[in-house]
Amino acid sequence: MRVIAKFGGTSLGNGDRVNRAADSIADAVNEGHEVAIVASAMGSTTDFLLDAITFEVDEADEAEIVSMGERTSVRMLKAALGARGVDAKFLEPGSDDWPIITDEHGQVDVEETQRRAKKLAADMAANGYVPVFTGFLAQDHAGNVTTLGRGGSDTTAVMLGNYMDAEEVVIITDVEGVMTGDPRVVEGARNVGEITVDELRNLSFRGAEVVAPSALSYKTGDMIVRVAHYQHGDLLAGGTTISGQFENLIDMREEPLACLTAAGRAIRNTPGVLSDLSTALSEADINVDAVASGMDSVSFYVDSAVAERAENVLHEAVIDLQEVSSVTVDSDVAVVRITGGELPNQSGVLEEVIVPLANEHINVLDLITSATSIAVFIEWDDREQALDIIQRAV
Repeated sequence: MRVIAKFGGTSLGNGDRVNRAADSIADAVNEGHEVAIVASAMGSTTDFLLDAITFEVDEADEAEIVSMGERTSVRMLKAALGARGVDAKFLEPGSDDWPIITDEHGQVDVEETQRRAKKLAADMAANGYVPVFTGFLAQDHAGNVTTLGRGGSDTTAVMLGNYMDAEEVVIITDVEGVMTGDPRVVEGARNVGEITVDELRNLSFRGAEVVAPSALSYKTGDMIVRVAHYQHGDLLAGGTTISGQFENLIDMREEPLACLTAAGRAIRNTPGVLSDLSTALSEADINVDAVASGMDSVSFYVDSAVAERAENVLHEAVIDLQEVSSVTVDSDVAVVRITGGELPNQSGVLEEVIVPLANEHINVLDLITSATSIAVFIEWDDREQALDIIQRAV
């Protein structure tokens, strides 16, 4: 099996941890696996180097300076593997075999990077060595050092896993994988054995520091990505498995929705109002398709067929809640959803959706976004035209 293993800065934070990493790599190699390594800067080296730059510096010089952390790590790991009888070769920007190339805008040149990565994978298989890559770093066509941004070592690993046809990518870090909650905050947090890319990306963009969101867009459906703690000492077991891959999809709901809005000036300052209203709908067995909240209102989108019953349920709840004044219903609402793992990386994507609709005088009733999706609510009679516009725009 071909495995790409990324070691984060904490997992290489001192000599003992470098030895632990080298032991786990050597064990996997001795079991007959093809292993490639991506190494982050040791400990907090990158932050230290950035903090040390207290003078004016251009992007090229800054990239060269911060690259020294990763350049040190790959040399440390290469030497540690050599001491264990493992044939290893470190690769960094400037190396003849360096695979990750960016264009003049700092974006990955996919075609050239794929070509180089596949060539390197074939050479690695034919000659039986372990390549040790600097994470986070790239190189432009002129040979200058560039970077993949914060969390770029994760991106390096999953990208190379994709382009080198690896069966598994392992992110070795200082957490047990994806947890049910932050163990530093909540008691009884436990490891989640498996999670989908969509679930994890939504968590990542809302503060969960497990895998860099930019990395997950390179995951294929067949490739296993796993997050494991460096203390396990085993590249091939433990942690959380990330399943699936991002699918770019534009979909229109076939049936109309109704929008029920509960309004009240005290809503935003009163805990539990949303819960009370949602519970009332749930106990009436009414499914909520989407929820939107404003300064003084909460809107629930439900199937139009149950709109009248839902209105009565919410009205009864409103009578009991002093914080809510009234409930209104807007029927015959359509929704078009755009889903895709690349959405958070596409600057201006909301403008690309909304402006063409405005140009055709289609009124957007509501817009609900998450880390990986956009839901556009429009009048039912405008749905077909809106769907066509969005399909051409995105």
